[in-house]
Amino acid sequence: MAYIFLDESGDLGFNKKSSKWFIFTIVLTNDHRSLEKVIKKIHRKLSKKYKRVAELHAYHSQSSVKIKVLEQIAKLKDVKVLCTILNKHKVYIDLKNQKNYLYNYTANILLDRLHKTNVINKSESIYLFIDQKDTNKNLRENFEKYLKSNLSKWGNKQINIKIKPSHTEKCLQAVDFISWAIFRKYELDQDEYYKIIKEKIIGEKLLFP
Repeated sequence: MAYIFLDESGDLGFNKKSSKWFIFTIVLTNDHRSLEKVIKKIHRKLSKKYKRVAELHAYHSQSSVKIKVLEQIAKLKDVKVLCTILNKHKVYIDLKNQKNYLYNYTANILLDRLHKTNVINKSESIYLFIDQKDTNKNLRENFEKYLKSNLSKWGNKQINIKIKPSHTEKCLQAVDFISWAIFRKYELDQDEYYKIIKEKIIGEKLLFP
């Protein structure tokens, strides 16, 4: 079975306070338990030291925690990372006014690139987990239908899509750290965290370069 975990960094706003980049990141593994254990172990240690640590989140974590999480993930053999980086300055004006479409389109571009790498066999069942950022039920359902329609073209017999809040899925928390590290490289031109996980990245491409 192939497990795919999808997260995002940045935003799709187009004003002065918005991020310059928007990134979708995928982590692919057949051994999601090992990825899950990384987060569980570090979370357990933090919970003993600091009370009420609900979940691990890169943005709110100390530098030492970020480094520890990324280093532990980098040691895992069965982890592959792909990302699509949206250059928001190059987005067409009409797409800026259709953020839901742009969001779906960008996610699908990344999944299509994953498919073209041929790292997933057609005989494998696919489980796609997506961080539940948007609380609007209709938008989530439309996004799920959009992805199912496109993933059905892969030829895999069983495709399961689960949109879950990150506090319920440890692997989504792991992707958050990876996506944050990549985002920091583009947004702030700082790659100290990115370098830790770089060897796991098998696809890193700009959309609208």
